[in-house]
Amino acid sequence: MERAIEMKNISKSFGKNSVLKNIDLEINRGSIHALLGENGTGKSTLMNILNGLLKPDQGTIKIFNKQYSYKNLKWKSQISFVHQELSLVNDLSVYENLFLGNEILKGGLLDKKKMIKEAQSILDQMDLKIDCKEKVANLEISSKQLVEISKSLIHKAEIIILDEPTSSLNDVEISTLFRVMKKLKEHGKTLIFISHKLNEVLQICDSFTVMRDGRAIKSGPVTEETTESQLSGYMVGKKLSMFSKELHSHSDEKTLEIKHMSKTGQFKDINMTAFRGEIVGFTGLDGDGKSELFESVTGSNYPYSGEILVNGKPINARNTSNAFLSGLTYVSRNRKENGIFKDLSVEDNLLMPIYSKLSKYGLINTRAKQIEFNEMVQDLHIKFGDENDRITSLSGGNQQKILIARALSSIPKIVILDNPTQGVDINSKFEIYSYIQKLSNLGVTFVILTNEYNEIKKLCDQIYIMYQGEIQKKLTYEELTEEKVLFYSMGGRNQDEGYEENKVL
Repeated sequence: MERAIEMKNISKSFGKNSVLKNIDLEINRGSIHALLGENGTGKSTLMNILNGLLKPDQGTIKIFNKQYSYKNLKWKSQISFVHQELSLVNDLSVYENLFLGNEILKGGLLDKKKMIKEAQSILDQMDLKIDCKEKVANLEISSKQLVEISKSLIHKAEIIILDEPTSSLNDVEISTLFRVMKKLKEHGKTLIFISHKLNEVLQICDSFTVMRDGRAIKSGPVTEETTESQLSGYMVGKKLSMFSKELHSHSDEKTLEIKHMSKTGQFKDINMTAFRGEIVGFTGLDGDGKSELFESVTGSNYPYSGEILVNGKPINARNTSNAFLSGLTYVSRNRKENGIFKDLSVEDNLLMPIYSKLSKYGLINTRAKQIEFNEMVQDLHIKFGDENDRITSLSGGNQQKILIARALSSIPKIVILDNPTQGVDINSKFEIYSYIQKLSNLGVTFVILTNEYNEIKKLCDQIYIMYQGEIQKKLTYEELTEEKVLFYSMGGRNQDEGYEENKVL
């Protein structure tokens, strides 16, 4: 079988930090290859070298049996890198995004007619129900992901790197993405699938490579005998103790109540109650209104109608400051735009909310600062080079840990986490889950917004399923099944109106 990619003896260091150590990677043409590893193991660096964005300190690269030099980067046109944080321009149409930087001209003017025709042809080839003249801002996140992949086909890429493409998608949308991936494979395209969701690797991939500590430590085919436990063991270097939910009784003290909350076009007549020490889950399909609802609860989506009570007292969440002072804190799903301070250090990003607590007469107590920093880093096992490095030097998973640690540093009463383990490896997920469970046992109330069933099952005491801005169903932990979540999130009604668990899928 023809090799699409052969990377031999690839090494890369940044200063004294050795990121890649003699990496070998071989991938067959027309296959889907999983690239696995914990956050910070060098996956992104390796792919940036493959894509020509970084130059290795040593090693060689062959693309379709032809060896290339970093002097001309001719192979770059054959490779497309679809990043986890999408690079589409929301104010442009789909076809304008597809041809951005590669516009078709006719007589010195844009040939819109030809671009529309070619763009729609690409979308139709992949059986995507997307109008190429639609504005990208109007698309669901899953459709945006597919448009990003379509851009690589406009550029006639033969190798497509997909970095955590399912991190923001629900099960239905993932099925659509996988269908498109299989279609690309049938057309001879080679796909590299970077993911922390091992069940998806087993479902879609032909082969895998696991990276650990900057080395490729295991490669092989994905067969019926390959298991999630095996893959996670390769990733962490030992058999991983799987996290399981700790059943506990919460207090009967109400901490958060939402009464008849509505906002036109986003959510309607929402009622819910959370108790001290309880972990409440909200799930559904993208666009179901759960993020907008809790952005309103935490003051960043005003105005709204209805009532919010914290510890029995009404609050007016006109802005985030009001909500924060009431004991509410929120971690957004979009860490790049609404989470990290990109120009600040690891230390500043982590300690920002508590600098006032650490200072006296305008001077920061450096010893107290170091103690707080060390404790927060240890609690979530955050990996970094130096505390003064920019936060953008960290892997996405470690950035996410910093956001969660920062949110919890002010000791809030109620924490809303929107897609809290997006782009986080399996070991780090369990560390985050354990920390959430530990704090819930100490009385902190959590609301988890997620489309991942396994996340709900491992954490939540009660679950609200939303559909088109309304709560479709409330389930207890004991009532929860994956089939029920899918049924109600797609608009199914009550069981006595026709739900049959064995017919949902």
